[in-house]
Amino acid sequence: MAKTKKYVLITGGTSGIGYELARLLANDGHNLIIVARSQEELDRVAHELSAAYKIEVVTFAKDLFKKNAGFEVYDFVKSKGLQVDILVNDAGQGQFGEFINTDIEREMDIIQLNITSLVVLTKLFLIEMVERKSGKILNLASVASKVPGPFQAVYHGTKAFVHSFTEAIRAEVKDSGVVITSLLPGATATDFFRKADMLHSKTVKDGKLADPAEVAMDGYNALMNGDDMVVSGFNNKLQVAMSSITPDEIVAERVYKQQGPKEGVQK
Repeated sequence: MAKTKKYVLITGGTSGIGYELARLLANDGHNLIIVARSQEELDRVAHELSAAYKIEVVTFAKDLFKKNAGFEVYDFVKSKGLQVDILVNDAGQGQFGEFINTDIEREMDIIQLNITSLVVLTKLFLIEMVERKSGKILNLASVASKVPGPFQAVYHGTKAFVHSFTEAIRAEVKDSGVVITSLLPGATATDFFRKADMLHSKTVKDGKLADPAEVAMDGYNALMNGDDMVVSGFNNKLQVAMSSITPDEIVAERVYKQQGPKEGVQK
């Protein structure tokens, strides 16, 4: 019987932190399954990574905003007879603005993407990993998971779920041989801010955005070391530590001032 090829499945693997993680894992010789909405972008990245690292790259164009998308990704992988050794749930989006003014339909899509699709993929592949007594899962949370987020209330809420969920299931399977890690980056130079309609915010205008390659390396190292979580970047570590000993009301007010639209800048 032929040995089963092992693959890494990465959602949002065509740009930003997901793309950088794909490069790191491809460099280790892992075959890849990358999932994103644009087939054109998938084809471009697949060609680049397969040529550079001499690995197989399987692509699947799927909009994870859709209700059954997570199940469809799993069914696609099974139909190809592939074994997912590492799952990276990277895909995620936000929306900037005061909650009473933002688009509820988009927020429901964000909850579907950031939470529902991640939970479905994690459950289905984790069941297989526990049965095999091996496997790794990296879930992209955020430092947003640790603080209230005025102007990004739904995004921060979804990331708080992702981190809490990840920590909980890690405890459940701690003796199974499966590693589950939560990666908490801060503001990073990706396409997130454009998609979130956030280019006019103080975070982008005044802040120093992290390099996605450095964030990906932090997540990769934590996953390979079997760590439960990693906060990427010294300043983010400091922010998380301070927020843990500061009342939420004060943290929320501080974030309100930090994340609001830059004065004099029109949306």
